[in-house]
Amino acid sequence: MQNFIFISPNFPSNYWRFCRELKNDGFNVLGIGDCPYDDLTCEQKASMNEYYKVSSLENYDEVYRAVAFFTFKYGKIDYIESNNEYWLERDAMLRTAFNVTTGYKQTDVKKIKFKSKMKKYFEKAGVKYAGYCLVKSLNTCKKFAESVGYPVIVKPDNGVGANDTYKIKNETELESFFENKPEVPYIMEEYVEGEIHTYDAIIDSKGNPVFESGNVTAVSLMDTVNDKGNCLYYIVNEPETDLLEAGRRTVKAFNVKKRFVHFEYFRLTRDQRIGKKGDLVACEVNMRPAGGFTPDMFNYANSTDVYKIWADVMAFDKTEKPVGEKYYCAYAGRRDGLDFLYCEQDIIDKYFMNLKAICRIPDALSPAMGNTMYLANFKTKKELNEFYSDIVKVK
Repeated sequence: MQNFIFISPNFPSNYWRFCRELKNDGFNVLGIGDCPYDDLTCEQKASMNEYYKVSSLENYDEVYRAVAFFTFKYGKIDYIESNNEYWLERDAMLRTAFNVTTGYKQTDVKKIKFKSKMKKYFEKAGVKYAGYCLVKSLNTCKKFAESVGYPVIVKPDNGVGANDTYKIKNETELESFFENKPEVPYIMEEYVEGEIHTYDAIIDSKGNPVFESGNVTAVSLMDTVNDKGNCLYYIVNEPETDLLEAGRRTVKAFNVKKRFVHFEYFRLTRDQRIGKKGDLVACEVNMRPAGGFTPDMFNYANSTDVYKIWADVMAFDKTEKPVGEKYYCAYAGRRDGLDFLYCEQDIIDKYFMNLKAICRIPDALSPAMGNTMYLANFKTKKELNEFYSDIVKVK
């Protein structure tokens, strides 16, 4: 029996399903988290063979000791995964320390976490990418902004989501940014006007996709966070051909093996310096599933179970789980404090046959995802757009 350590099996709250399917496929599933065992749900407890509670997952020494304990008790560890962007570097450190040969090691981290390092792999994949410079001096950044034109985007070179990301519209704002710049490495990129289209896939050991899907976000995550707006995106019923081709080439360029991936691209909404309207421009790669409840949305949109498909790939390098009828699956994250025209009961009454879930978003995810989540399936784009219109309409 292979030993699979899963970091933070209880957060996000749907991630225990990865553990359940691993266990169903014959793994010895060993969880490490900072939630007291008695506070885990019955489903979370049943999804693991054993759970080790640490006082904080931020404490590397504690997590290291937990892995050492499992190694002493069960023998060689075959996998260490969290499927969580926040812990990817920690996962790599633990794999390196315990010589776990599946997954990325510490030497691999820069190319998958630092946005500036991703660029050469996009070039290798033959995918356009935004011009950039590292934020080292005000003079360097002024010259770059002059060459591509304002606005420009500045963001942490190694960052999660859209936190601490800013659109700088002129030289005065650039100077102000430097006066208050956090002490972390930043990257500056030319501003790309487009919708975010993602390539989401589960990749086998040969670098081939076993499952593919994608989502579209019309309003950028950066704007949602900075403007405290509602969050709207949807899973497509069928990814477009050029997106599938770009995603597969990017998988090969990064030499991805046995992972769930979430790659972000801009689809240009107008002609720009970088390309023509409709072109794809690479944004960034994420070597883990799309965040929050998106894995459940893949299930609803494709009438399947990506938790099982992923576990099957880990266990058998293939799956027999079919993909069924296709839908658009809508995510609507409403922001607290807005006076919406239609209350929650109105939405339930009108979309009873379409709704898949309604729940509150954890505080850790709410800046990007909104405060209350509505998931709904639709057969047509027209129905999807009507739902979004009703969700965001205010009095």
